[in-house]
Amino acid sequence: MARQNNRKPEAAEEEKQQQPVRRRKISAWTIVQWFLIPLLLVAALSGGLVTGYVVLGKKEFSDVLLWSTWKHVYDLVFAP
Repeated sequence: MARQNNRKPEAAEEEKQQQPVRRRKISAWTIVQWFLIPLLLVAALSGGLVTGYVVLGKKEFSDVLLWSTWKHVYDLVFAP
């Protein structure tokens, strides 16, 4: 069974006029979070890659920046 609206149209209009629509302000901290959190995640990822490859793997730092290095690592991990 369908719901029936027992309110009068005039009452609904009065409610809309009494409560203005409030927009939420975006604070400066929110904007900083939108840029800072992804930046910190990328920094942590790259720091972990460098630490794992240079410190634990005892390889040269310049090899970390080569695409072929990470392609080789990917092939080793996901080899059939």
